[in-house]
Amino acid sequence: MQLRQDRSAALLRLAGRERHERPHLERGRRLETGEIVVIAGVVFINEGQRRIPVQYASRVRGRRMYQGQTQYLPLKVTMAGVIPIIFAISILLFPAQIAQYFTASTVDWVKNVANFVVTNLSQSNPLVYGALYFVLVVFFTYFYTAFQFRPDQTADFLRKNGGFIPGIRPGKPTEEFLARITNRITLGGALFLASLAVLPLLVTAAIPGTQGLQLGGTSVLIVVSVVVETMKQLEAQMLMRHYEGFIR
Repeated sequence: MQLRQDRSAALLRLAGRERHERPHLERGRRLETGEIVVIAGVVFINEGQRRIPVQYASRVRGRRMYQGQTQYLPLKVTMAGVIPIIFAISILLFPAQIAQYFTASTVDWVKNVANFVVTNLSQSNPLVYGALYFVLVVFFTYFYTAFQFRPDQTADFLRKNGGFIPGIRPGKPTEEFLARITNRITLGGALFLASLAVLPLLVTAAIPGTQGLQLGGTSVLIVVSVVVETMKQLEAQMLMRHYEGFIR
């Protein structure tokens, strides 16, 4: 009789433990699924590009005649990489860091302004912080892309080398076409980077118990970029030594 009671008590404790741990297990599964989706999205967007066909006319150099050929001008969706996120978080944290030194000021209005800045420009106010973070990432994505890719220089380079985009006249029309395409694909890349940057804030607000989540969008983007670049270099080295590549 005593053995049966002990067994029943053990089963009840086990059932209670399972009920207590079930929400944590379900939360862990949701986080793992979300991490896989985020990594797949980072790889897809990071490797995405718009390939613009460029036709080169036949050329004669010395006694040799080079036949016309078609090549492609690749325009990446995320030309700026992780730079916009780094710039945005640096500018966003700088005022709060400076204001932190004045929160104990003896001047009332200085203390009030410092407390206001610290409260609203930190993760304690996720709505304002996340909105500013999102806007700054989008802005710096366009800003850095404008310096990294110059449609006027690219159009001039194509014209000097006898290249042209089919259906687009060389010179100013080519420059306008490249600028229009760049703005379109940069919009998608900017929205993706901004969403990736504020993703930890959204996860923390949506899933209870994830306040200690430390892996941000910048870390995921850097890790995935390094892994993909390493695989590309290994693939190039294997192909150069006449081995079969492993990237299908």
